[in-house]
Amino acid sequence: MQPHQSAPPARPTSKVFIIGLPRTGTTSVSVALLEMGLRVAHQAFTKQAVILADAVSDAPCFSDYRQLHSLYPDAKFVYLDRPLDAWVPSMQMLLSRMLVHLDQERGRFHPLLKRSFGHIFGIYRVADPMDAEHLKTCYQVHKQQVFDYFHQDQGLAQQFLSLQLEDPLSLPRLANFIGGDAQVDSSQLAFPHLNRGRNVASWDEYKHELKINSNLAGPENRKYFNYKI
Repeated sequence: MQPHQSAPPARPTSKVFIIGLPRTGTTSVSVALLEMGLRVAHQAFTKQAVILADAVSDAPCFSDYRQLHSLYPDAKFVYLDRPLDAWVPSMQMLLSRMLVHLDQERGRFHPLLKRSFGHIFGIYRVADPMDAEHLKTCYQVHKQQVFDYFHQDQGLAQQFLSLQLEDPLSLPRLANFIGGDAQVDSSQLAFPHLNRGRNVASWDEYKHELKINSNLAGPENRKYFNYKI
């Protein structure tokens, strides 16, 4: 008798974009989505990566959600909220590591990542991008713009979910929002807590067959969509 092989999980009917800012739990959510059976790109810098992923998180989603909604009108969008008193020092730590690589001329990071950080955090316009009050303002402005956009009408609001990962019901709420066959393992009652403290590399270290390479080449090589923000 042949061993039983379970059918692969059904893909969600709509693409999912995680549009919370860095250090709000984007890696933890991305790993949870992998475990639900979704193909996930944690950052997507090519058109092919976006096309092949069921879910995309982090850059450029948090800055480009309007344009991504225009490309995928039926997509679902998940905003991640985090208390400011926890987020600000975490974001300052991240920027202390990233700013040298975000330099417009010499930085080694992808141009789309630089664009997202420049657009949301004004790192090329302000004297001190790590200033606590500046970061609070960036967070609050981004959150207000996101909520204003997705609450324009009732239909659009149904494509939007706001989560705070500390909420014990946030994981099943996410699975229910995604729909399809996305299910939560009964032994997994909360999101995996990754990128703790000063760790910022958990996604690279996490091995999973459903991960989508951020720089995945396709028929148009590594071209991205030609929209502007």
